Amino acid sequence: MKWYITLETACPYIRGIIDRSSEHRPETAGSIRIPVTEGKECTANGLLTRNRKGIIMYDPKSMRAEDFISHQEVLDTLGYARENRRNAALIDGIIEKAKLRKGLSHREAAVLLDCELEDRNEEIYALAQQIKKDFYGNRIVLFAPLYLSNYCVNGCVYCPYHMKNKHITRKKMTQDEIRREVIALQDMGHKRLAIEAGEDPVNNPIEYILESIETIYGIKHKNGAIRRVNVNIAATTVENYWKLKEAGIGTYVLFQETYHRESYEKLHPTGPKHDYAYHTEAMDRAMQGGIDDVGLGVLFGLELYRYEFAALLMHAEHLEAAFGVGPHTISVPRVKRADDIDPSMFSNGIDDDTFAKIVACIRIAVPYTGIIISTRESKECRERLLHLGVSQISGGSKTSVGGYCEPEPEDENSAQFDVSDRRTLDEVVRWLIELGYIPSFCTACYREGRTGDRFMSLCKSGQIQNCCHPNAMMTLMEYLEDYASAETRAAGQALIQSELVNIPNEKVRQVVVRNLENIRNGSRDFRL
Repeated sequence: MKWYITLETACPYIRGIIDRSSEHRPETAGSIRIPVTEGKECTANGLLTRNRKGIIMYDPKSMRAEDFISHQEVLDTLGYARENRRNAALIDGIIEKAKLRKGLSHREAAVLLDCELEDRNEEIYALAQQIKKDFYGNRIVLFAPLYLSNYCVNGCVYCPYHMKNKHITRKKMTQDEIRREVIALQDMGHKRLAIEAGEDPVNNPIEYILESIETIYGIKHKNGAIRRVNVNIAATTVENYWKLKEAGIGTYVLFQETYHRESYEKLHPTGPKHDYAYHTEAMDRAMQGGIDDVGLGVLFGLELYRYEFAALLMHAEHLEAAFGVGPHTISVPRVKRADDIDPSMFSNGIDDDTFAKIVACIRIAVPYTGIIISTRESKECRERLLHLGVSQISGGSKTSVGGYCEPEPEDENSAQFDVSDRRTLDEVVRWLIELGYIPSFCTACYREGRTGDRFMSLCKSGQIQNCCHPNAMMTLMEYLEDYASAETRAAGQALIQSELVNIPNEKVRQVVVRNLENIRNGSRDFRL
């Protein structure tokens, strides 16, 4: 049996075959068909893989997890990358394509990740740094996690919240406790939160999450306000995603943990999270529920990193193919020590050099997507990754239930994982300034409706910086006036002054200068 594709729907790889083959090259413009006899078929949205019976095994447009995260396609990709890890001509071609800032396929990115040519690796790192500058400038967005509850009915073997853990103190904040925590976060200077809760339909129902979001948005303490609430809760229904959308959330974040189905089911032996398909298809339901900013992520160390890397990019390609918009963010956590979790239990841990290569290749493959690194990582590791592609970081974080208003007693440990970077938010802000970055507390795109495909179209064209760079400066000025130490204030004001000249539009620059003066005089919340 043979399958056919047209020139118009062929991917670049197949078009190259057509161009080199006189047998299939058309003499006149128009549609042609070429046979594909090796089980591969290209479409407008990428490669389809069929088995010998002609049944599709990989389809990025499919709404079934087993189709858009095809195990065989991942294995084929890893084999292709391994075979070409020293193929200089192919690697050069992929790098040249990456320089167009339009992204790479999962197969192309996998080749770069596996590349063993040291001079080409240096090019990869340099390109990642340049793409980061082109799309995000020197801004770094700051946020903090807020854990509402650690009650959970799942049995995830890498997470101390698992149901069988009897050591950890179980907590669920009341709305009054949430208010106190949010006021403490506002007094630190935070404007953006990521709320987290274990999966427990009795203790943490969707109604509790919605009430908590309303509470958080309703708190205005002094000059403080939480302007964006991102949500990281378990996979749920389309109906519940609609409720989250109506509650005004920013990004819905859900870590896949691992895309390897067999490993996934072993790592999640009990509880609703055991259902691989339901979990993996959650972003589709979120999109169907009106949430157009979604955040992907894997927990590196649970499975072989090359597998996770390829599958993660396949998931991004699926969202682009099925909904016309890729992930808003990608998180890259590594397994860390926690209450009854020892990272050495997992044999797939990655070192810092491999971690840096992963981040660089993600930045090149999906240049329009934000990359998040948390306080799981050390100051030194985070600094290295900032240069290679990370655009969002947490600061002054607590991974316990609450803990911002008052330190958690040692005998009431409720943390999900140990924090490596324990600096205060002010110390993190000053560190970023000294590195030449603009710490940004901006939430303007979300509040101006620049989400989903509207955000992506601006980001892909590079135009998003015309809004984000000035907004970052204005939100930094708010922080300096309201919360910063004297040393941080002096450094930040000098940075803002030097950055004004980098606003190319004279009218925009004058607006920013005027708004900065208004902020000094007590006004707040300016945005472009």
